[in-house]
Amino acid sequence: MFQFFVEEDAIGNDYITITGEDFNHIKNVLRMKVGTEIRVSNKEDVDYLCHIHEITDQEVIAKIDDIDREGTELPTKVFLFQGLPKGDKMETVIQKNVELGVYRVIPVAMKRCVVKLDAKKAKSKVERWQKISESAAKQSKRMIIPEIAELMDYKSAVKLAASMDMFLLPYENAKGMAETKRLIEQIKPGQSVAVFIGPEGGFEDEEVELAKSAGANVISLGKRILRTETAGMALMAALMYEIECENDK
Repeated sequence: MFQFFVEEDAIGNDYITITGEDFNHIKNVLRMKVGTEIRVSNKEDVDYLCHIHEITDQEVIAKIDDIDREGTELPTKVFLFQGLPKGDKMETVIQKNVELGVYRVIPVAMKRCVVKLDAKKAKSKVERWQKISESAAKQSKRMIIPEIAELMDYKSAVKLAASMDMFLLPYENAKGMAETKRLIEQIKPGQSVAVFIGPEGGFEDEEVELAKSAGANVISLGKRILRTETAGMALMAALMYEIECENDK
């Protein structure tokens, strides 16, 4: 069943109106017919189970059959602070972490980042990355489209992360998984979690020390060295498992 997103004012008591790109996708790309079942989210906390009632030249009218308020979102908001990687790796990072349940992705300029973006290029990249997030959110039946924030400098990113309930920084020089397990098990529903991932080449020592002084918990992800696009996914998968297991109790 395909997932679509609409603004709150498109949702009526019995029907939902779908316009714009999603209308074109339903009518001209997917070539859906009247009666086809779809999911529609209000981008916040409600999924509507619908079927297509009518397709006009400008809009799709979906009849609401049922409402899913439990949804698919993690009860904990995970913010991924990702050091800018090379090439199209950021697209992979966004796609896979959105599938795993990340709440927001914040690109961060770090000392070992090979990629340097000026304001114009950064704006264009973020627009592209937001489309990747939306596509991944639809594929994984998310209730929200995770925001891709504007590029942030390292000090500002650390300050923002320090305001959250848990601040995790995987570091290749950290040893032992016991502390990683202990910290993940402490996370409770309703909390916010900051995850800092370095770029290719990892963090500079001074970056790690700055994060530690702001309250970061430096953790290990195991004995193997992970690529920048893999590290966030590995930790996000562990967080998803623990958070959802705890929430199911």
